[in-house]
Amino acid sequence: MTKVFIDGSAGTTGLRIFDRLKDRKDIELITLSDNLRKDVSARQHALNNCDVAFLCLPDKASIEAVSLIENDKTAVIDTSTAHRVDPLWTYGFAELLESYDVIRNSKRIANPGCHASGFNALVAPLTKLSLLKKDANLSCFSLTGYSGGGKQMIAQYEQGKDALLTAPRMYGLTQSHKHIPEMVKVCELKNAPAFCPVVSSYYAGMQVTVPIFKSDLNGTLKDIKDAYRSVYTGKVVHFDECADEDGFMSAGAFNLKDDMQITVCGNDERILLVSRFDNLGKGASGSAIQNMNILLGVDECTGLNI
Repeated sequence: MTKVFIDGSAGTTGLRIFDRLKDRKDIELITLSDNLRKDVSARQHALNNCDVAFLCLPDKASIEAVSLIENDKTAVIDTSTAHRVDPLWTYGFAELLESYDVIRNSKRIANPGCHASGFNALVAPLTKLSLLKKDANLSCFSLTGYSGGGKQMIAQYEQGKDALLTAPRMYGLTQSHKHIPEMVKVCELKNAPAFCPVVSSYYAGMQVTVPIFKSDLNGTLKDIKDAYRSVYTGKVVHFDECADEDGFMSAGAFNLKDDMQITVCGNDERILLVSRFDNLGKGASGSAIQNMNILLGVDECTGLNI
């Protein structure tokens, strides 16, 4: 039986991973009491006595946690930003890898960011196939539910005391959002995208849109669709030709789901690349568990809601 430790199990992502794993018969969860979960000695013991460690911590704490591991047995899946552009770590978006063996053979897996997951799923296949120019000046609009902001933001929205929270709010205004480096690296872009993340007054669900023009392409709208069909042949990320709801597209369509929908709208002149998923699903805990399943050699969808 695989021993799993969630370091940071009290946070939003950690709690959701715990809820998904607690009833699995192939998993033994190593847990710490509330008075020990921040104790360095107790955490170090757990980290060195598990087969898989999920790090659901701030960046600095994740780096510290890795330093506490003194063996070459423990595999780490880090949900923080700390190691996503580190060449010594595997970037854990399985569908964009040449082979799932990359994850199976890795002991250090960086779980992607939620916004970055949607952007990379749309852009990386096109730059890799040379359909989209790597020097294109791209933009990205990403709408997310407030659960992505963690416990403090969840509390702010659910208290319902601030009238400004009733409408969508743009953030990352300085164009220095922490997900941008992984977008640039994974998609091999020469220019960072103009990134516009927006949080709105619903719990979970994400819709990422990347507009592109014909001048940015070495191909057509049909070529893009064909590329997505050829790349996304699995169960978790899938291309859908018709993805609207009577002319609308809801960011909440995949709430509580762990899969991701890829679609394309527009025409040959102005094209909208769109991904929809749950920011806590394929954007966080669902992706982390998918990576663990691949690492363990079991069906990647075990314990996922597809």
